[in-house]
Amino acid sequence: MKKVLVINGNPNPASLGHSLAETYYKNALKAGKEVEIIHIHQMSFNPVLTGYISDRMPDEPAVVEARQKIKAAEHIVLVYPVWWGSTPALLKGFIDRVFSPGFAFKYHKNDPWWDKLLTGKTAEIIVTMDSPSFWDKWVYFRSSINSIKKATFWFCGIKTQKVTIFDSIRDRKPNEIEKIIEKVAQMASKAS
Repeated sequence: MKKVLVINGNPNPASLGHSLAETYYKNALKAGKEVEIIHIHQMSFNPVLTGYISDRMPDEPAVVEARQKIKAAEHIVLVYPVWWGSTPALLKGFIDRVFSPGFAFKYHKNDPWWDKLLTGKTAEIIVTMDSPSFWDKWVYFRSSINSIKKATFWFCGIKTQKVTIFDSIRDRKPNEIEKIIEKVAQMASKAS
């Protein structure tokens, strides 16, 4: 059984994304999985990266704890909304601060390559968006998903197994929202 970490990247605790992260977490627990959850909006940390490698900021306890949970996890479930074709700023700040050099990757000194320090982990991405999926695909070229899947997870050695998109959220009726929540509950129960 994989150790699962759910990361809620929606800064609004009253959002559908928050509900989906909680639904995944609770249903994974019910299914007997070892699971933890991080609600980024509840963390106490400065999401604005002011230094990179040589002048890196000191790590707050919340950043250290998030890294420990990521290190312990075998499977990461990231839930977030697509805003302006990207991730919310708080999620971007979390990535900047937590997926840092020395933890998530390490550059080589004399060549352009790097070591992927989170190799062996898998991930799934669950996104919500107001726009229709075709718009995100053909106009934005899945910029948000590619940023997470390729420029973050792949770069660090995490293999994304699945991407689930819930689109046109602002036009959904309450019964359709319930079906989305039910689908995420089923996903959590079936996750290996």
